[in-house]
Amino acid sequence: VQLQASGGGLVQAGGSLRLSCVISGTIFSLNNMGWYRQPPGKQRELVATITNGGSTDYADSVKGRFTISRDNAKKAVYLQMNSLKPEDTSVYYCNADLTYLGPLGTVIAAKDNWGQGTQVTVSS
Repeated sequence: VQLQASGGGLVQAGGSLRLSCVISGTIFSLNNMGWYRQPPGKQRELVATITNGGSTDYADSVKGRFTISRDNAKKAVYLQMNSLKPEDTSVYYCNADLTYLGPLGTVIAAKDNWGQGTQVTVSS
């Protein structure tokens, strides 16, 4: 199982980007999914999460500007980022909790699966 993030790039302040994260491989179920970011020289921080039922949570710094969504059929999670600010500059990582079928048909939980990160740079 791999998570592939894409959609990052260079954008001017006030602009928009849409990040995508697609899960490859056979899974049994997708549970909580989210986006995190790690600014230069800082620790990784939560940006937004979404449950299997569609409940969302956001960091205060992005509320009203970012929207997280998911498409379970496509095994994907998205992050629409509007009104971008220079302080949003960071590497963005997707994260997912999921289950898959083991060799004997048992359901195995795999938490904290991470994508490779995609760079977002916002110029002032």
